[in-house]
Amino acid sequence: MVISSVEMERKSWTTRVDAKKKTIESVQGLVDGVIIPTERIVEVLERLIKPGDRVVLEGNNQKQASFLSKSLVQVDPKKVHDLHMIISSISRPEHLDIFEYGIARKIDFSYAGPQSLRIAQMIEDGKIELGDLHTYIELYGRLFVDLIPQVALVAADKADPYGNLYTGPNTEETPTLVEATAFRDGIVIVQVNEIVDELPRVDIPSSWVDFVVVADEPYELEPLFTRDPRHITDIQILQAMMIIRGIYEKHGVKSLNHGIGFNTAAVELLLPTYGESLGLKGKICTNWVLNPHPTLIPAIESGWVESVYCFGGELGMEKYVEARRDIFFTGKDGSLRSNRTLAQLAGQYAVDLFIGSTLQMDALGNSSTVTRGRVAGYGGAPNMGHNPGGRRHATDAWYNLKTSDDPLARGKKLVVQVAETFQEANKPVFVESLDAIHVKDQAKLRVAPVMIYGEDVTHIVTEEGIAYLYKSDSMAERREMIAAIAGVTPIGMEHNPKSTKKLREKGLIAMPEDLGIRRSDAKRSLLAAKNIDELVQWSGGLYNPPARFRSW
Repeated sequence: MVISSVEMERKSWTTRVDAKKKTIESVQGLVDGVIIPTERIVEVLERLIKPGDRVVLEGNNQKQASFLSKSLVQVDPKKVHDLHMIISSISRPEHLDIFEYGIARKIDFSYAGPQSLRIAQMIEDGKIELGDLHTYIELYGRLFVDLIPQVALVAADKADPYGNLYTGPNTEETPTLVEATAFRDGIVIVQVNEIVDELPRVDIPSSWVDFVVVADEPYELEPLFTRDPRHITDIQILQAMMIIRGIYEKHGVKSLNHGIGFNTAAVELLLPTYGESLGLKGKICTNWVLNPHPTLIPAIESGWVESVYCFGGELGMEKYVEARRDIFFTGKDGSLRSNRTLAQLAGQYAVDLFIGSTLQMDALGNSSTVTRGRVAGYGGAPNMGHNPGGRRHATDAWYNLKTSDDPLARGKKLVVQVAETFQEANKPVFVESLDAIHVKDQAKLRVAPVMIYGEDVTHIVTEEGIAYLYKSDSMAERREMIAAIAGVTPIGMEHNPKSTKKLREKGLIAMPEDLGIRRSDAKRSLLAAKNIDELVQWSGGLYNPPARFRSW
């Protein structure tokens, strides 16, 4: 069939931009150029957002478009309803209030830690239609394919009168959300703390931005990656010693990502002490992808760290980062430049090791933070916690995990799961079946929300020892290895002492004693800093911890 020239002339190829122009014209009497008056934000949102729109709302690990999210809750549900929300991190009550009020209907997200209990209940009550649980990179990627937003609601530090943006230390995912919206003729609305004549640097150009509104108060930041060394236990110190000796030293791990947790904070604080005693400076832990953890300060000051690339900033670390430009990625103004999308990619492909923890793990090493009554999601852990098939560069640590002499054999990324065998309230971490399977059925998901699949896990560390899963030859052997370090959990009770002895002799598992570690040496005296005050001292007074962490 041949389409005539007349039919071709009739077809419009500008429907999206035409619709955008019409929508923007509807608010011309309410705005001043690109500036939305603060007091008129709700009325403007009611005109710019249409029923059924896909709306991406910036809810990061730390930086929240809190003014815009609170304003969205106030719109008239008769005018704005059935929205399809895309929120990477569901962190604030109003993120879910909009579903209670009928403003939104469906959601796609990655992480919901602070709201994990509430969202689980709302899913069970049928108040939320769950699209999918994503990894961060997966969700960002879909913004350019089948989840293209009609509206983006994001946050920045400052704007100039033209709409150029300065995002400051917490750039995070803002550029990705804006780009996916702006270049498909969506509407980009940005809350800022202030409008200034000249920006320290331009992080996002005005041509990507439609409207700017000055928030009634600065956007909220959470010190999500701050761990007070006072709360690090002897068990976590023992695990950290095993990690340093039995994994980092054994495999020569130089590039790595640490997840959030006291166990990895313990590792960071043991590098200048225990790590130094082993002569490992310069041999391990030189290049990092992680937020500027305060517990990394002693290692930086002791000369262990060569570089740190960040997903976002950390409250109180601004002056320290600015003063350590040789370590961090900073702009001409000295402030940190972070980017969560690029950091996720670096954590996925460029580092040799990811280490994190979980709430549940089954007998074969599959794990999840999604449990009965708690839909936390998993954020970026699956991005970094797997062996990327697209990797082609070889490093010593990656190559060290090669288990075949085949000329086409490849190395493997180190994916480490750290867990104490029991959680709070005496709940076992090691279980026969993950709760994620139940949640799959309850939320009508096609795929069970597994965080990290056992096939990708190379090492498991508990207070009992290390299982070197990458060496296992069979599922049966893998199960034996996990049972041997699973303590008195239901899985651990399956272990056979004779089998455990053989596994130790073959180097498939290692107890602290096998690594030359005395359990009695795992004491808090090994920590380079034992409280927040000592971290401030290590920083030369540059670290300014939030009030909740001050104990002096």
